[in-house]
Amino acid sequence: MSYIELFLIAVGLSMDAFAVSISNGLYCNKLRKKQILAIGVCFGGFQGLMPTIGYFLGKAFESYITAVDHYIALILLGYIGGKMVYDALTQKEEEKHTSLPLSLLLTQGIATSIDALAVGVSFAALPNVNIIAAALFIAGVTLVCSIIGVCFGKFFGEKLGSRAMLAGGLILIAIGVKIFVEHMFFS
Repeated sequence: MSYIELFLIAVGLSMDAFAVSISNGLYCNKLRKKQILAIGVCFGGFQGLMPTIGYFLGKAFESYITAVDHYIALILLGYIGGKMVYDALTQKEEEKHTSLPLSLLLTQGIATSIDALAVGVSFAALPNVNIIAAALFIAGVTLVCSIIGVCFGKFFGEKLGSRAMLAGGLILIAIGVKIFVEHMFFS
């Protein structure tokens, strides 16, 4: 596998994390640099861990993984997005979220990296794939994309107020639906 191919895979895998990071920035527009870095590390970590797990599980379990990954992503992202929409509609404008609960961040990390598990399974079928190097590269690209996404969302979240949280929730729901539809009808 060439570096260009690996880069394209990494960017493709990081797009869900990027979009969720935008939502996080919209939801918590008072995040500090340390918290933004933590979001990037979480998403990058899961995006690097999942292909590694998938690689070692190998082809034997591919059908089981791909049979349920889209349901898991739809449920997790739909729930998180629904909660954000509810909060946006019921919250007073002066109430601001200054951080994300760790449980929410970990749930988002898992939900956005499930497809990376299947990529790891496909890596197992390819000759000469250094899974550790590939996983670290994917993690790094996702970390950078996630930090950029949070900063982008934070910028617009400060400008848009509770409408930003509503938009962030709708984005998460849309990502869950997109993953579900892609796997159900286009794979």
